[in-house]
Amino acid sequence: MNVGGTLIFFSIFLLFGSIFYIIAFYFLRIKHFIQNTPTSKIRSIAMGFAEICGKVLSFDVNQILISPFSEQKCVYYKYTIEEYRSSGKHSSWVTIKQGIEKRLFYLEDETGHILVDPDKASIDVSLSNEYESRMGRDPPYNVIKFLEGQNIRFEGILFGINKAMRFREYLIKPEDQLYIIGTVEDNPFVKDATVIDGVTDMIMKKGKNIKFFCISDKNEKQLLLKYILIPPVLFIFGSIVMILTIIAILKTVM
Repeated sequence: MNVGGTLIFFSIFLLFGSIFYIIAFYFLRIKHFIQNTPTSKIRSIAMGFAEICGKVLSFDVNQILISPFSEQKCVYYKYTIEEYRSSGKHSSWVTIKQGIEKRLFYLEDETGHILVDPDKASIDVSLSNEYESRMGRDPPYNVIKFLEGQNIRFEGILFGINKAMRFREYLIKPEDQLYIIGTVEDNPFVKDATVIDGVTDMIMKKGKNIKFFCISDKNEKQLLLKYILIPPVLFIFGSIVMILTIIAILKTVM
């Protein structure tokens, strides 16, 4: 490779180092939002960026979701179907199918409740259910029924031996406790300046100005920890990549 080509190659590594910095600054900005946004009571919440905590209520019982594997009532589910595959000396879990469904829901505290639109939210919830398929062990009936509907086989071709597979669900169910930080705007389902059944004319969603919108089953301190720990690691990786690349460039041109 000539000098020009080598420098272009190293420039790509400098770009990667810069990307580490950009992501780190993004996480620091999110940390700032979480730390500097006080938790509001729903009755006294104002338009704009806000943070609330409370339990989930369904918005419309006729639109409640049923989770694909455990068949539980929920307002949000994410599922993954993974298969354990080998390639040469390496083996790993490979996601062969996944899906997400979400519905509007209310969040309620002791002072009232507000409508939440989870569309475009960063949803951080813990694993709710996990099932397995392996030699000598079939997945539960509900999982088998879902797989049949998706035309996915859990049995291998050879002697019908079960494949090593993993089925996971992440759910938000009525009565779950959530922490939400996002933008409060006009509720399009309620006429302006009215209150219907105690529901104010507000909705929490992803904003146009501050685009950070997070729904989590973790409390504020647990969520904040991620945004505190990750930036230093990204800065270190970015610095190492850039320093080593600059040294390599200097050696090339000297």
